[in-house]
Amino acid sequence: MRRNQSFTGIYLIAFLIIAISILLMVFPQQGFEAAMRGVSIWWDILFPALFPFFVISEMLLGFGIVHFLGALLDPMMRPVFRIPGIGGFVMAMGFASGYPVAARLTSQLWEQKLVNREEGERLVAFTTSSDPIFLIGAVSVGFFHDARLALILAAAHYGGAVIIGILMRFHGRSALQTQMPPSSKGPIWKQAFHAMHEARIRDGRPIGILLGQAVNHALGLSFVVGGLVVFFSVVLEVLTAGHIMGYLYGGIRAILEMTGLPGSLSEAVMKGIFEVTLGAKAAGSAPGEISLVSKTAIAAFVLSWAGLSVHAQIVSLLSNTNLRYFPFLAARFIHGLISAVLVLMLWKVLYPVGDQLSVFLPDDYASAPHSSWLLLVMPSSALAFTLTFVLIASLFSAYTLIKLMLWKKGTIK
Repeated sequence: MRRNQSFTGIYLIAFLIIAISILLMVFPQQGFEAAMRGVSIWWDILFPALFPFFVISEMLLGFGIVHFLGALLDPMMRPVFRIPGIGGFVMAMGFASGYPVAARLTSQLWEQKLVNREEGERLVAFTTSSDPIFLIGAVSVGFFHDARLALILAAAHYGGAVIIGILMRFHGRSALQTQMPPSSKGPIWKQAFHAMHEARIRDGRPIGILLGQAVNHALGLSFVVGGLVVFFSVVLEVLTAGHIMGYLYGGIRAILEMTGLPGSLSEAVMKGIFEVTLGAKAAGSAPGEISLVSKTAIAAFVLSWAGLSVHAQIVSLLSNTNLRYFPFLAARFIHGLISAVLVLMLWKVLYPVGDQLSVFLPDDYASAPHSSWLLLVMPSSALAFTLTFVLIASLFSAYTLIKLMLWKKGTIK
């Protein structure tokens, strides 16, 4: 049975590749222009935003700083998310730098046997998120021309990610948890320094070799990301030119109308299924008669779903591990639904607040990823990185309080 399913999958993939190749030969000009747009997106936005984080994350692993943070966060991460404390660093980096940095870090943790399969699947499922500069600068200001949307999009997107993290703690409940390596006795800060020292000794690479290998790996990963972005941009364009997307729009339109959302947003959803940037841009440029809250809800869904382009990046990064794709796929879809619902629920509360906070954004925020990305990426990412640790501590405090209340009532022992 499995063998037949495998052959069916191979034939289906082969058919799709042949069909796309034929469309590309029929519409070469459209394919070329789409490829150029994909290269522009990668070079202007993705490469400068992702490359430093790829290098920094590998350096932090080599120096043992990730292990230091893992020892500090272990007492909080395990009860809340059923993930080793080292996952807190992945969570912070994922929220601060965006997809697919969290997947890269998770694969490295798996290779070092710091997480098992189920823990890695939980970790990738909820730490794969958009970065603040894209969510605020590109989507809110660039596509929607409304900085007031930044707060509600961030609350829905990152809030939905945390909800997914809590739900994913029930994934693989029967699996054994990865135990922390033996550490020195004493205060937790002493154990953290000991974990960092031991990790640095195990790595053993001189700083020159470590830096060179980090840059080399980061370049390779960046080109993989860029290639996938270009590929999916071309696929989407030739499918549109071949009028195939029109049939898909009809199915999405029917689903949207069943949920009470305007069917005319089907183009944004369909484009977002393939590529997050194109989907968010289509939502922002949807007809003016569509309510802003509906367009924002669709944008939140697209950001959380992340697009098949990002999915392909994740699969590529996890190809050397035993982590499965289906838990990630299910989590992305549910995250998209939760984010869209949160926008609809929180709209009247957070949209007016966003109007007050938008005055703190510089006038050129939307164009910053192309010109002076460093001045905006680093402060936004640093804030997201810091707030993630505050969030982890808050969730642990809430978990402890609820557990204490249940213990007093005799519900748990």
